[in-house]
Amino acid sequence: MDDVVKACQNHRLNLKNSPPFILDILPDTYTQLVYIFTQNHVILRDNYYIQIFLENMQQKCKQVLKLFKTNAIFEEQSQERRTLTKLSLIFSHMLFELKAEFPDGTFIGDKFRITKREAEDFWNTNFHNRTCVPWTEFVVAIEKSQPNSKLKLSALKNTVDLTGNDHVSNFEFDVFTRSAIAFSYCVARTQILVFRLFYPWKTLLRNWQLLTTAHPGYVAFLTYDEVKKKLEKLVDKPGSYVFRLSCTRPGQWAIGYVAPDGKIFQTIPQNKSLIQALHEGGKEGFYLYPNGNPKDIDLSTVIEVPPADRVKVTSEQYDLYCEMGTTFELCKICDDNDKNVKIEPCGHLLCTPCLTSWQV
Repeated sequence: MDDVVKACQNHRLNLKNSPPFILDILPDTYTQLVYIFTQNHVILRDNYYIQIFLENMQQKCKQVLKLFKTNAIFEEQSQERRTLTKLSLIFSHMLFELKAEFPDGTFIGDKFRITKREAEDFWNTNFHNRTCVPWTEFVVAIEKSQPNSKLKLSALKNTVDLTGNDHVSNFEFDVFTRSAIAFSYCVARTQILVFRLFYPWKTLLRNWQLLTTAHPGYVAFLTYDEVKKKLEKLVDKPGSYVFRLSCTRPGQWAIGYVAPDGKIFQTIPQNKSLIQALHEGGKEGFYLYPNGNPKDIDLSTVIEVPPADRVKVTSEQYDLYCEMGTTFELCKICDDNDKNVKIEPCGHLLCTPCLTSWQV
């Protein structure tokens, strides 16, 4: 790691201090590892995850150093520089994962919680309390749970195995399912209230394919700056857009687009799924041409999936809310707006403005 940092400090490389910045990521990773080993100096002997992590770190560092064997690495548009950026993204994912598995320097183990309940049930059923499993074992399990999906395994691996170590951790699986399963709720104004889950677990891989291998707007392993450069070639075509997984917020998407005035913007959708954001942005005239292509993908059929999850309010509960002079659908934080957001995995319900102010 020290050799990689020294190589990347070469002034000829002229790295920009923007995410993912390898000169910040590797020192932070080193600090986190020192903290972990200070807490438990024999953890390498007993912990399979940390063994895999360190082996992968060594391999990725060797790949970086190999890039410096030619002068092409100092050319900003070279393939070597693109590979360095991709490896920087992988290092960033590795650091996020390490911090998630070792909060406060202590191994979280079976206390790690996968956000989506169906995803957590899948992991616990197939892998029990293991932190990471080999890719081949993961594929067998996921194919059994999604029997009607025709998978492109290499593309799926690029999306799920963020750290590129031929394993899938519970952290990576959590990021993947948060990205591919998008929860959105609406309330029916009746005595029996129904919350509709638009993208249930059973369509996990269909959603993934729709948003990646089948969608021309998806760009993998690109940074903020690279998306901007890509869209600069399309400034004469407002409505052009691409989207990628955020490199600073695991599990969230970032959309870059050319505005009507030719300016380039990038945004992370808040409190809605990527499918919803793309569908609504298309209707509003912002996301029309994926990667400049003249024909967009129709997402309306996916938006209108029938309800898959229901939460009922009993007549006793309904009477209780009436006695209190309120209703179940009214947000109990502000008492002004209807609930339209469900927090996972706790299941609490609130309105979008309250969620937004809480996040801030």
